[in-house]
Amino acid sequence: MPRPDTTKAGKDATDSTESPADYHYAELTEANATDAVTLADECALAISYNGINHAVMMVSPSFVEDFIAGFSLSNSLVNGIEEIYDIQLERSGDALTAQVTLSNRAFWALKDHRRQLAGTSGCGLCGVEALDQALPALAPLPASPLPPAEHLLELRQRISAQQQLARSSGALHAALMVDADGAIKLCREDIGRHNALDKLIGALAHRSLDPQRGFAVITSRCSLELIQKAIRAGISTLVSLSAPTALSVQWARRHNLNLIHLPHHSSPRVFSPAPTRAPNR
Repeated sequence: MPRPDTTKAGKDATDSTESPADYHYAELTEANATDAVTLADECALAISYNGINHAVMMVSPSFVEDFIAGFSLSNSLVNGIEEIYDIQLERSGDALTAQVTLSNRAFWALKDHRRQLAGTSGCGLCGVEALDQALPALAPLPASPLPPAEHLLELRQRISAQQQLARSSGALHAALMVDADGAIKLCREDIGRHNALDKLIGALAHRSLDPQRGFAVITSRCSLELIQKAIRAGISTLVSLSAPTALSVQWARRHNLNLIHLPHHSSPRVFSPAPTRAPNR
């Protein structure tokens, strides 16, 4: 599949006389001290499949092709990366347009259950019109062993070292893949937590990497839609730096997704699979 230059798209995100590092501010103090800071980039992305508009959302304009592939896979719009024939990106001011060409089979299946999505970076269920879409029937994953505890040692610090965009601008979530040896293999960042995970899923598919070898990490809160995306993508273990919701734990246990919370100052907490012993009193 031809791959557009998403790196160039990211660099062109600010169409102004100032570079991304030249955003000045004044402190709200009597001294009114001024300084400059790099801010997170953001643009509107419109996705069309075979010429039909499908979704518009706010994203970070980096690794856009990975995001589109992951979005298509994790929302069951395609069954495999091979059904995406081409992605053409076009930049116009603060907007990106993606023309995605699907196989005939995938396109006809998409038209059968197509819905318009008015997406935003903060809500992964925007545009869902029925409960069976928000709470779909998903096939359970094959049971997988938990990762070794040593693979989570100093993970927060290692993640910070990988977040290149966040180090300069902040305001970005990350999704990462840690391989079977405990090394961070991939890192994808975005203003939207759902977008970051979609980018990671797309990157795994593009590189033909097995999502069951190792574990995925999300820096954001762990809510149900992220659990659903992980299950659809075949990720066996999800580690979250923020505590999961009760419903997320229920779905993870029901679908054999290993779910681990990594608190700031405590040992990793395994919520799924459910503990087999009664809690200590």
